[in-house]
Amino acid sequence: MTKLSVNINKIALLRNSRGRNYPDVSAFAERCLSLGADGITLHPRPDQRHARYDDVVALHAVTAAFGRELNVEGFPTSDFMEVVQRVRPAQCTLVPDSPDQLTSDHGWDLIRDADLLRPVIAALKDNGVRVSLFVDVGNQQLALAKQLGADRIELYTEPYAQAFGTPGLKNVLDQFHEAALRANAAGLGVNAGHDLNLDNLPDFLTIPGILEVSIGHALIVECLESGIETVLGRYCASAAGR
Repeated sequence: MTKLSVNINKIALLRNSRGRNYPDVSAFAERCLSLGADGITLHPRPDQRHARYDDVVALHAVTAAFGRELNVEGFPTSDFMEVVQRVRPAQCTLVPDSPDQLTSDHGWDLIRDADLLRPVIAALKDNGVRVSLFVDVGNQQLALAKQLGADRIELYTEPYAQAFGTPGLKNVLDQFHEAALRANAAGLGVNAGHDLNLDNLPDFLTIPGILEVSIGHALIVECLESGIETVLGRYCASAAGR
């Protein structure tokens, strides 16, 4: 059974746009967990434009109270590593983002980045944190992730999302299936994420052995779209004095 980890960066972005604690990131996480989510994902970037490092601390307490997992994503800067090693979330997903990157758009080069990753992975595992590496589906060195000490990989799924609904879907899905098999053969667990949504998720999960998907942007947008009739109706009734 695949676990769902809800990425709540977009909730943090809404909060930061108004300069006060609304919406409350922790309260939204509690709501997600109470409705059945298996965990919460947070991706603080160096400029903390949405998720902040103090959110990691707060959400660790929330997920612990529910007996669920916190997955913290990001590039291993000194500030990022300090908070992750101090808080010790269940999982840390290392992502090769540059400081000014809008969103994640590629995985690690496991050969080129080996010297950077090896001590970072060791430090995280010394603190009891499960480590996952964000990788591209075409990466032919997935076994190296295991040699570097990682427990899992996270397959970057935007190529699949872009192919969904096109004649090329089967070929792309086969690539992801093959990558998952190679990772499993190397002793790695397989997570996945980026641009997965209600429409394309079922087909993707025909790939056996996907342990976890982290979904944020689409999930938040879908919540807005599906809830608009109820919420707008209440506002209209309130404005009309009904």
